[in-house]
Amino acid sequence: MPEVESLQKLAHLVTEGEGLYVRWSLGPDWDLRDVSSTDDLTGVRLPGLSASALGVEDWWGRRPLDIWVARRLYDYCHLPRVKHPRTRPWLLRGIEAARGPDNEPLVKDIEPIAWVADHVITEARNIVAGQPGPWGPIDRGPSL
Repeated sequence: MPEVESLQKLAHLVTEGEGLYVRWSLGPDWDLRDVSSTDDLTGVRLPGLSASALGVEDWWGRRPLDIWVARRLYDYCHLPRVKHPRTRPWLLRGIEAARGPDNEPLVKDIEPIAWVADHVITEARNIVAGQPGPWGPIDRGPSL
């Protein structure tokens, strides 16, 4: 599978059509064996793979697309530490089948597009760090 080498290229892909998602996992070879995620809390099998939609919402307006895409990548950059060290982001096109327990899209009819290069995640981290508001990945951290 090819690799997206820059945040700018990823932003361009986002503008090319609908149904583009990013998923953090061991990759399509692993995920497409059984197109189902599992709720970590309950063990319930979900009707699709959990992913993050990359499509830009209308309310974003004419704001910079690189910030939008950087934030979408940054939200789950903690997963290699939490899930598996070989977890990495990859792009896919698909159809939203349902919503998961964290209100994330559950995607089916998946077409793998490309891996996201590690240095693109670094680029995303730098863009997010340069924004005026405090922000962090969606990491639950230690239990209460």
